[in-house]
Amino acid sequence: MNVALEPAKQPEVQALIDQLDAYQWPLYPPESHHGIDIDALSQPNVLFAVARDDAGKAIGCGAIVLDAEYGELKRVYTLPECRGKGVAKAILSLLEQSAGQRGCTRFVLETGCRQPDAITFYERSGYRRRGPFGSYMGDPNSVFMEKLVNAQPR
Repeated sequence: MNVALEPAKQPEVQALIDQLDAYQWPLYPPESHHGIDIDALSQPNVLFAVARDDAGKAIGCGAIVLDAEYGELKRVYTLPECRGKGVAKAILSLLEQSAGQRGCTRFVLETGCRQPDAITFYERSGYRRRGPFGSYMGDPNSVFMEKLVNAQPR
């Protein structure tokens, strides 16, 4: 497996995001969907990671949107048949490391309450529950999490 920062605007990446949306849409009402589109994922303040198998097929992705106060994780997804193999961990590690090299020491995320595997993954990765952040409002379907890390040299 190889994980690297890549452009979000790729057909394989769009297919991963489409699969993520297909999974999440039935779980929550429309007002509880907080994903961002491929154009937003292609902005200069976004780090986008893609995991590829040994044959070069995209098997997972994730992004971190950097702003002055924190980096927000978005669109972290692994193909179901590739779960449990460290793909999400490798994506998260690269995103946190890359953001840390840019001075980011606070990571936040919003995930859904009906995604216990994601919540457990983030908790095992050092994230702790917190209240809403940024422009998010309180939502009974949302779980907000945060992780603080030491700054890395630039």
